[in-house]
Amino acid sequence: QVQLVESGGGLVQAGGSLRLSCAASGRTVSNYAMGWFRQAPGKEREFVAAISWNGGGTWYADSVKGRFTISRDNAKNTVYLQMNSLKPEDTAVYYCAADPTTGWGIPGPGNYWGQGTQVTVSS
Repeated sequence: QVQLVESGGGLVQAGGSLRLSCAASGRTVSNYAMGWFRQAPGKEREFVAAISWNGGGTWYADSVKGRFTISRDNAKNTVYLQMNSLKPEDTAVYYCAADPTTGWGIPGPGNYWGQGTQVTVSS
């Protein structure tokens, strides 16, 4: 089993920045594709960003391209999401995901999930 714990969320003004972290425990996730998803009130969970096992591949939702950067440190079993130029529409609970079935692409339905961290962007 893999446990994922997100941190780094909070309240920030529009235009500001936050850095989310996702620490994995239980087993190494160095071979897993990892990603971030978010869910705003009244909306379905949506994909935000993903990174391949070695960091050689990254994928982003169109809504965050150029503003968010996903990275990972396999030595620390941790994935990060640097969020810049935040907008009120980025307000959501952000979830980390780890896909044990693949090391490449966007994590799929068989993910491990964290408990989420709240990001609130004020206008």
